[in-house]
Amino acid sequence: MQDAVIDAVVIGRNEGARLIACLRSLQSRVRRLVYVDSGSSDGSVVAARDLGAEVVALDMRLGFTAARARNAGLAVLDAPEFVQFVDGDCEVQPEWFAAALAGFAAHPRAVVVCGRRRERFPEASVYNRLADVEWDTPVGQALACGGDALMRFAAVQAVGGYDASLIAGEEPDLCLRLRRAGGEVWRIDAEMTLHDAALLRFAQWWQRMVRAGYAYAEGAARYGAAAERHWVVEVRRAVLWGVALPLGAVLAGLLHPLGWLLALAYPVQVLRLARRGGFAWGFFIVVGKFAEAQGVISYWGNRLRGRRRGLIEYK
Repeated sequence: MQDAVIDAVVIGRNEGARLIACLRSLQSRVRRLVYVDSGSSDGSVVAARDLGAEVVALDMRLGFTAARARNAGLAVLDAPEFVQFVDGDCEVQPEWFAAALAGFAAHPRAVVVCGRRRERFPEASVYNRLADVEWDTPVGQALACGGDALMRFAAVQAVGGYDASLIAGEEPDLCLRLRRAGGEVWRIDAEMTLHDAALLRFAQWWQRMVRAGYAYAEGAARYGAAAERHWVVEVRRAVLWGVALPLGAVLAGLLHPLGWLLALAYPVQVLRLARRGGFAWGFFIVVGKFAEAQGVISYWGNRLRGRRRGLIEYK
């Protein structure tokens, strides 16, 4: 297993020094290093070629999605055993591949193995710290991975790769299809990547949560009626806390002054969540439901009008 053939697909746009660090962390550790660029204007293409990466430049006249970029990288590979997907703002940790291959050996049905992604600068903002907590998911068999993961190339090809039409949530969508095909997704206790979210402003964090809500809505619309109940709970929570409860409090308050007491559910929920993750975590989880609800409404609004929304970007 330690002699397995691994190729890497890195995607990015205008990542600058972060891309250079990413590519350097993969040099001499994979057979082929493919960088898929999405219209960078900061010299990323030249820098990637200088570092020995094969560059695929997407035609930006077509709709861009991260899923489309990853598929473009897959398309140039010649059947490695494994493919490492990495976002261009991440740096792969030195011991990751040995740990990941050991994970595959320990779990023969695994088609995806991922590990711990950490924020490089969690102290830079409360939003970076929230992202770092978000990445710290339980170890064991999982439902999905994030943008960084080692996958069996043949298994990914067999299910048609990523769905290029998705503007967010493409990894859980792929993992669901892989699991339906009999594969398993495993998260192991190993350092995988350092990530630079660069979330320094509230507006950035808000847009990121809107994107999450949009992904929840689209995922639930696709698979919510199936056995997996994909993202149904997440959509319900967003609608409850972000739409139904505030409207209910306003209507109740207009009917009777005591009706405004319904709004106390929010500080109570913040305090309940704070017992597990601290006040800031609880506060932003609750506030984030409003942004997620905006994303849910945006998805259904576009769907009812027969439109496809473009990317929801926060950087």
